[in-house]
Amino acid sequence: MLSILIPVYNYDVLPLVSELVKQCNSCGIIFEIICLDDASQSFILENQRINLFENASYSVLEKNIGRSAIRNLLAEKAVYENLLFLDADTIPVHDNFISNYISEIKNKAVFGGLLYENKKPLPEQILRWIYGKKREALSLSERNKNPSNTALVSNLLIKKEILNHFPFDENLTKYGYEDLLFFAILKSNQIEIKHIENPVFHLNLESSSLFLSKTKTALENLVLLDYLNKISKKESKIIRSFDRLKKLKLTSLFNFVFKKSEQKIERNLLSDKPSLFLFDIYKLGYYCFLKTK
Repeated sequence: MLSILIPVYNYDVLPLVSELVKQCNSCGIIFEIICLDDASQSFILENQRINLFENASYSVLEKNIGRSAIRNLLAEKAVYENLLFLDADTIPVHDNFISNYISEIKNKAVFGGLLYENKKPLPEQILRWIYGKKREALSLSERNKNPSNTALVSNLLIKKEILNHFPFDENLTKYGYEDLLFFAILKSNQIEIKHIENPVFHLNLESSSLFLSKTKTALENLVLLDYLNKISKKESKIIRSFDRLKKLKLTSLFNFVFKKSEQKIERNLLSDKPSLFLFDIYKLGYYCFLKTK
């Protein structure tokens, strides 16, 4: 028995649900698919067709509650013990996606992986595509080196009892680092994440400018999590790097150099040949700026 939970925001999720219904029926399992829309402004009519499926539902919240709260609400609404969280802008790579997870149902938490299509996107979407392929679409062997740091909620099978004990932190209402915090909490409570080869494609590539803006928002979350002692330098490379700069008394200098070169770095990141090295420098620089304000 499986509850598939999909948070939706301004995205046509009907193709994903259609594929999941087909695979679940093929497996002959008892299932439900719950799609909760976080007060979208578009694709409402398209997504309402999900309600025509016997085992699927789509409903729209009256107001936006955020990425963590909507996942907690989905888990609360789920009837079954086995929860499969999927992002709306994903699609299974293989037609045995559901059967692969059914064979892993005995495990407490399982991450199947994430892939990006090889076709090069539009020039204005290159940064998100390159970042995804290099930093998120990791091989199984790479993910197994650090299971809790490389898992994502966008393709996660997990027991409902775990969410009951360790819900997503609803203090994080903005984009960013909610996955890292969630898996850090599971790790601290000795809940292991099993990694398997059962990927989904991440389809929705936002523009480089939007991705850069969301990255800044995420870093604001990271500053808050660090301030509240909810994330340690063990979980975050940025916090580790900042701590090293602080010990060397170089944070002010690094922040000064960053502010001088910020616009030049942004021009690179918004170009059709962005550098991930500069992206890392940019994130550390912006984190330093936030910490030294």
